Amino acid sequence: MKIIEKVTIREVAKESGVSTATVSRVLNDTGYVSDEIKSRVLNSVKNLNYQPNAVARSLKQSKTNTIGVIIPDISNPYFMKIAKGIEDRTWDAGYNLIFSSSDGKLEKEHQLLKLLVEQRVDAIVLVTSGSENELAKSINESGTPVILIDRRLNHEQSDFDLVEEDNVQGAYYLTEKIIQRGHTRIGVIAGSFQVSTGTDRYEGLTKALKQYNIPLDENLIYIGDFTRSSGEKAVDYFLSNDDYPRAIISFNNLMTEGVLYSLFQKGFKVPKDFDVASYGGTDLDILLEPPGIITISQDPYKMGIKTGDILLKRLVMGESGPFYEKFTPEIVY
Repeated sequence: MKIIEKVTIREVAKESGVSTATVSRVLNDTGYVSDEIKSRVLNSVKNLNYQPNAVARSLKQSKTNTIGVIIPDISNPYFMKIAKGIEDRTWDAGYNLIFSSSDGKLEKEHQLLKLLVEQRVDAIVLVTSGSENELAKSINESGTPVILIDRRLNHEQSDFDLVEEDNVQGAYYLTEKIIQRGHTRIGVIAGSFQVSTGTDRYEGLTKALKQYNIPLDENLIYIGDFTRSSGEKAVDYFLSNDDYPRAIISFNNLMTEGVLYSLFQKGFKVPKDFDVASYGGTDLDILLEPPGIITISQDPYKMGIKTGDILLKRLVMGESGPFYEKFTPEIVY
C-alpha cells in the first residue's frame, strides 16, 4: 500500500463521512460511537495510513480536570480579569486552571501549547500572539478543544470556538468621538498588526476618518506593541514634530498608561492640553483633570464567564460547537 504523507484527521473524517470530533472519539476511545461508524473510521485510518502526529499521540486518554490558559501578558489587568471569569465559572464544576504567559512571542506560545498537551489538560484557552498557529489547529482537531479569546487566527471561523469583541466598531466609536471634539490632526498608536485586534482597530479608525472626510496621515501613525513603553515612545514621536497633534488615540489600555504617564512627566495636562481616547480604561485617573479621557468600555470578566460557559458545554455537557460570542463595546467619557 502506498504511504500517503501528512494525512490529516480532517481527511480521515471526509473519507469516513463523519466529523473530526467523531474521528477523535474513535481514536481516543472517548464518548459513544456506534460500532458501524467506528468500523468506518478505522477502515479510513487504515486506507489512508493515517498517523497521529506527536502532539496527537500525547493527548490524554482520560480527564485531568485541568484547563490550560495562555495569555500574551500576565501583567495586563485586562487578561487577568478574563482569567478570573474563566476560573469563577469552571471552579464549581471541579476544574483547575494552569496559567502561562507567552510574552507576545509566537515561539514561546508554541512551546507552552506543547507543554500543556504533555500535561494532558482537558482544554486550552488561547489569547494568541500571531495570526497563524497550525499547532493550535492540530491540537483542536485531535480532540483537545482550543478556545480562542480576544483574538482570531487566520483559519476558518468554524475551526475554533471564539469569544471576541467587535474591535472594528469599538475603534470607530473612539475615533468618531475625537473627531466630534473638533480634531482633524490625530496621533494614533496602533497595536501590532500581527494580531486581529490590531488590524481590526486600525480598520475602525480608517472607517471613521473616511466617514468624516478626514485624510489618513501616515506620519501621525505610531505602530506600538500593546505595551506601556510603546505608549511612552509614541508621545516622544508625536512631540518631535513642531506641529504635533493635540489629540491621541491609543488602541489598548497599557499603551494609554504610557501616554498619560509621559504627558504628565512632560508637564502637559489631560484633557486641557491633549484629548486622549483609549481602547480600554486605565487606573491613572489621578493624572487627569475632569472630564478625563474618552474610553471604550470593556468587560473582560464577562468574556471570561462566557468562555467558561463554552468550556462547560464542551467538557461537561459533551456539546461539539463551534461556539461563538461577540461583545459590542460602548463609549465612556
